[in-house]
This record gives sequence, C-alpha cells and structure tokens, in this order.
Amino acid sequence: MFYMVYVLRQSEHMSNDAPSQQQNLNPRVVTLGTAGGPRWWSADTAAHSRAGIATAVCVGDAVYLVDAGHGVGRQMMLAGLNLRDLRGIFLTHLHSDHTIDLASLAIFGLFELGTPRDTKIALLGPGDRGALPPTSPRATGPVAPLNPASPTPGTREMFGRLVDAFATDLNDRILDSLRPSPHAFFDATDIELPGDIGYHPNDNPTPTMEPFEIYRDDLVTVTAILVEHPPVAPAFAFRFDTAEGSVTISGDTAPCENLVRLARGTDLLLHEVIDFDYMETFYGSDASEVARASLDHHYKSHTGVLDTARLATDAGAARLALHHLVPGNRPRSVWQAAGDAFDGEFYISEDLDVISFARGAAASDSDRENPGKNPGKNPGENSLDNPELAQTSAA
Repeated sequence: MFYMVYVLRQSEHMSNDAPSQQQNLNPRVVTLGTAGGPRWWSADTAAHSRAGIATAVCVGDAVYLVDAGHGVGRQMMLAGLNLRDLRGIFLTHLHSDHTIDLASLAIFGLFELGTPRDTKIALLGPGDRGALPPTSPRATGPVAPLNPASPTPGTREMFGRLVDAFATDLNDRILDSLRPSPHAFFDATDIELPGDIGYHPNDNPTPTMEPFEIYRDDLVTVTAILVEHPPVAPAFAFRFDTAEGSVTISGDTAPCENLVRLARGTDLLLHEVIDFDYMETFYGSDASEVARASLDHHYKSHTGVLDTARLATDAGAARLALHHLVPGNRPRSVWQAAGDAFDGEFYISEDLDVISFARGAAASDSDRENPGKNPGKNPGENSLDNPELAQTSAA
C-alpha cells in the first residue's frame, strides 16, 4: 500500500524544535465561519448572521485552515490571524459552501503574503471523483451535467482553473506591478487514498477503514478518513494531533463509524449539525421533485442534533462543539439539545469563537453565557465582545 504524505520542509519561519520540546503551544481553533449550505442565511431569527464554514486550527503562531467558505479572508483579519502564518489549507470536500472563497485567499492573499517563501502553503483536498454521481430517482427526464469534458475535477485541477479564470487581473498585476503568481505561494495537491480499502465513488464511497496520515510538520500531524456525505466522494474528516492536544473536524457527514474511529479520544470534536425539523417545515409545502430531492439529500448526508452527542460520546471526545449549522439562522436553543445529551464540555459555535483543544485543560475560563453545560466563550474572543467588530455582525 502506498499513498502520499505531505511533509512540510523546515524553513526560516518554522521552529527547529521537535514538538515534544515545544511549550505553550496554546492549541486552539478559531471558528471563523459557522454556517453551512450554499446560501447567505438571513439574520431574522439569529443574534447576527454567520459567515460561511471555515475553521482555523492554531498551534503557537502557526495557522492551518480547514475549508474556505464565504468571507474566510475577512474573518481571518477580524480574528487577528496573519496570512503569513498560514501553513496549510485542508478541504474536507469540494461543495461550494466549503470552497467558494478559495480564489479570494489565493488572489487577495498576494497582497498579504509579500515575497514567496521557500516553503509553499500546502493546499490539500479531494482528488477527481472519477465518475459522475447517479441521477436522483426523482428526475422526470434526462439531466445534463456541466462541463462534460471534465465534470468532476479534484482540488489540484479546481485550483488551477480558479487561478486561470482570473488571468486578466493576475497578468495585469504580474506584468505591470511585478507581483508573483498565486502558484508561487500555494501548492495544490489531491489527497491520495490508500489503495486497499475498496473505495468506489458510487458503489462504496465510505468503506470501513483506518485513519491515514496526509500531512506532517514540526507542530502537527494531520490524519484523514472518509466520511458519509453522498453524493460527494471523496469526503473527508480531519484530525490534527499536537504535542499538547488534538482536534477532530467532521466535515459534512451523516452519522458515520469512520468518524468515530478518527475522533477516538480526541480533546475536541467539531461536528456539523442540521435541524431536520426545520428542513421538513421548509420543504414541506413544496411538492416539487426538486424540493423532495433536496430533502432526500439532507437526510442521507447530514447529522441531526442528538446524533452529534451520541457520536461524540462513542468517540470518547472530551469536548463537543457544533458548527456548520444548517440552517445558519436558528436560535441557540435548537442546538442545545446536544449539550443536554453530552457529558463533556459543549459549545454552540459562533463566528470568531476561540476554543482550546489543549489536553486536560478547561477549554474556557469564563462561565458567562452558560446555557446547560455550555461553558460559553472567553471574554474578548468573540466579535460580539468587541465593539468594533460587533458592528460587522449584529443583525
């Protein structure tokens, strides 16, 4: 069996100390954006609107980004994260709500990143699906796929196409302003699956398997596993292990034993969630086949509120935080049922929350805003605690 592990070479911006010698890494996630779905959720029933799904995993000064939903660059700036500290971008899957602002990171990032460095920023995500998904049985006639010449591009091809689409802009800047190309900063690579797991994008997209390593540097080891998000294939969950703690990020998935296997004993499980009651109400009055097919997708591809608590318990996770909230404008009380069913620390993530995944330490020293067992947020670490930032997120 062979598959590629992305090993980041040492360079001037990286410590030469081994992880076991690192101290005060303060491992934490910043929930940059917490809404799921390819839409802008209205703020009618929420304290403020949510940005698209994106999570920064921070270890010391190093930043690793999981997914690039709408507004990710702006959210990084609001969180005080420096793009020059970004070591890797990890895409759980290639749905647009997880990738829509990848181009803005690559292109606007030119003005933040400065001079290309010896070690590029790793961009890791699913490879080419290899086959189109089956058409919904609710279809009443032929359905024509987009771009039949290459209908299922993977991460490497998608990134190349995005950059090419902005060639007019980029060539102006490259030739007139002597700016470097995005390719000088980012190294886009498709995650290679182990060859002996029996994977097939349609027949067996989520085979029972063991986690496998995809990335390693002096601070983190990142492992991945296939999760269940049909018709998407491949779809990944990721786990970041450090000398001081671990975090597992589910990606989009229905309840899945592979996810439990990856998250075993993790210090923090960040899991997607959907309100199925809302979905029934939303689609219930629409008898169209489009609405029925959409509802079919949600039930087979996402995780309900109580199931997130069960999965976290089965994995032995110390802390559970919900994100990728669908819909993104439901009140916190909808999600609190998971906290009531989980014995560990529980969080309903808001945009720009900071949650520690340090091993054995309390994730929050604050006991304010404590619905149920939710320890709340550290003062000053959420945009609503900062008068300057609150203006951007208040409803």
